[in-house]
Amino acid sequence: MSKYFIYLIPAIIISSCSTNPYKKSEKEYNTKLKSFKEQISVKEPEPLPIVNKVIISIDSVYTKQLYTFKDSIFKVGSTQLDNGIHTEWISTVNFNLRKPNFIILHHTAQDSIQQTVKTFTKESTQVSAHYVVAKDGHVVQMLNDYLRAWHAGVSSWGKNTDINSASIGIEIDNNGSEPFSEPQITSLMALLSKLKKDYNIPAQNIIGHSDIAPARKKDPSAFFPWKTLAENGFGIWKDDILPLAPFDFNPEQALRIIGYNTKNLNAAITAFKLHYIPEEVNAVLDQNTINTIYSIYLKQ
Repeated sequence: MSKYFIYLIPAIIISSCSTNPYKKSEKEYNTKLKSFKEQISVKEPEPLPIVNKVIISIDSVYTKQLYTFKDSIFKVGSTQLDNGIHTEWISTVNFNLRKPNFIILHHTAQDSIQQTVKTFTKESTQVSAHYVVAKDGHVVQMLNDYLRAWHAGVSSWGKNTDINSASIGIEIDNNGSEPFSEPQITSLMALLSKLKKDYNIPAQNIIGHSDIAPARKKDPSAFFPWKTLAENGFGIWKDDILPLAPFDFNPEQALRIIGYNTKNLNAAITAFKLHYIPEEVNAVLDQNTINTIYSIYLKQ
């Protein structure tokens, strides 16, 4: 027995002095986290084609809100599961920031960009967007692209029920009852060009607030030039000569495949027509509407 303890004591000492085999990956993990923290904290304006730089002062509330996430981002260690098992933390070195896959367009439904900026800088409103585009073409960025803005609310597109987590929100200064200005749309397309390239966002994933929340929202309005955007690669549009939908074509099922929530079918049809048949915004499912749905369905 004493001989056994003689061999056991050195083994315990060697074990207790051994280094963490994951120390190198842990160090690289922390280095990457620090880099990403700096990336999502940056507030420098970026130049866009044909768009003047706009600098907006950002107060300490933004910084305070940003750093509430610091502990969550850097949190490592054991977590207890419901079955009593504790997780083990081993840092991987293969990761990056999540990238948005949708761009959601809104009109502000307010009277000025100053009013909108004020709304988005008050905690009590609980609403925000990544960008606001003014009538004169100026662009204000209010949140880093990698962070989650609160612009979509309760919404869905296809099976995605958390649009805020997967999208960039762009608010366009417009009260909803007036045409959008040419400088505004020019700047919007410049911004879309940059975002689409930066995050490899598919053209069909550039959609409106009414598309993802048909029972609640009507923006952007019927004045919004979706066709012009689609002609420049931002979104999709119906064929000039509509194909005739087959006899057995199911428009409700097609709307779901496109992405619309059809639990309220009338709302889904109205939202579809607001986007693709803006001269006739209603819930009437006539042959022209069915053919238009078929045309968009074929582009998915």
